[in-house]
Amino acid sequence: MNDFMSAALQILAVIIIVPIAGGLISGIDRKISAKMQGRKGPPILQPFYDVLKLLQKDSKTVNPTTRYFLVLSLIFNMFNVVLFFMGAELLLCIFAFTISCVFFSLAGYSSRSPYSFIGAERELVQIICYVPMIILLAFGYYQAVGSFSISYAFQLDAPAVTRLPLLFIGLLYVITIKLRKSPFDISMSHHAHQEIVRGVTTEMEGSCLAIVEVSHWFETVFTIRLLFLFLIYGQPLGWVIGIGACLIIYFLEILVDNATARIKYRSALRATWIVVLVLGFANLAFLSLF
Repeated sequence: MNDFMSAALQILAVIIIVPIAGGLISGIDRKISAKMQGRKGPPILQPFYDVLKLLQKDSKTVNPTTRYFLVLSLIFNMFNVVLFFMGAELLLCIFAFTISCVFFSLAGYSSRSPYSFIGAERELVQIICYVPMIILLAFGYYQAVGSFSISYAFQLDAPAVTRLPLLFIGLLYVITIKLRKSPFDISMSHHAHQEIVRGVTTEMEGSCLAIVEVSHWFETVFTIRLLFLFLIYGQPLGWVIGIGACLIIYFLEILVDNATARIKYRSALRATWIVVLVLGFANLAFLSLF
């Protein structure tokens, strides 16, 4: 009974803390982006104000199923993050993560807007772009660590990235897609500097947009945690290196976002698959040989 209560409290803590952390990251992201663009920018807590304001608005959707798909997407994102923080199997986390992305695409398809439909198609293209690299990374993790269990990374003598350098570079390349940053934010722009029509979310308003925003917070934390997984090892210094590297990487993502323009979806697909084939399989071949 005590074990059950302890696990329930841990799950509850993850569900509460992760969106708070994701919202703060989003606020800091906006602030840094504003400084890069020569603006003052909104307060760091602005994402929370936005979500609260959206929840207070009446939500009128073209198709009622849109809300159900968005809720399912959020639930699988929460499920994925809970699994990840509880040290479950990496492949199971990737499966839940992918299912969440598919439900989000279906929410775009459920609208009758041509802009939303095109955004949903591009969202599926993005899934095809980054999921293969993440799956290859999971198999590389298995070869390097000897298990798909996430908890094993905290028992290593050296970070997994030392044996997976090419796969890690590939991950850095594709996480730009999931963070919805240029040049790969082809389905919808997370910031307003790219376009007026926002792709998948064109026909969404009120609580639906609030669900999208909170879901994105979970995705952001999952992405950063995935980076951290390959930088951590079983020494206190590993935490310092891992946290410091994640901060630097995220700052570089913001810099790239503000310094590049969106590319076409065909170019995104071609570029990411070249990275998957070259870096991913080269690293796996190296692990097989040595």
